[in-house]
Amino acid sequence: MDYRVVLLIATSVIAFSPGQSGAQEGDATAGAEVFKKCATCHIADSDTNKVGPSLNGVLGRKAGTHPNFAYSASMKAAGDGGLVWDEATLRDYLHNPRVKVKGTKMAFVGLKDDQEITNLIAYLKQFSK
Repeated sequence: MDYRVVLLIATSVIAFSPGQSGAQEGDATAGAEVFKKCATCHIADSDTNKVGPSLNGVLGRKAGTHPNFAYSASMKAAGDGGLVWDEATLRDYLHNPRVKVKGTKMAFVGLKDDQEITNLIAYLKQFSK
């Protein structure tokens, strides 16, 4: 058998094996650049609130619950309704915050580039448990 055929088959088996999640890996360094769009209002590398709540430890956090931050009633209600920030919910929120949480105080219009969001999430993962 031609070695190229073997290589193609092996690559296909690895790429499509059931253990693969299909999740796109992000680049945390590129995500740090994307975070500059957020840094006016948020901080990720410490637990300090700014105009927006700290994003330190955001992954796994119930929405509207960071201490000492005055959330909108809609963000608190979203958290009470079960919204927890994971990769999927952050991705939805970052695409269009006002659609994911109607009535949010966050003025940011969202990120439209999926790769920017993937990279931003990779960056935020560094600051989550």
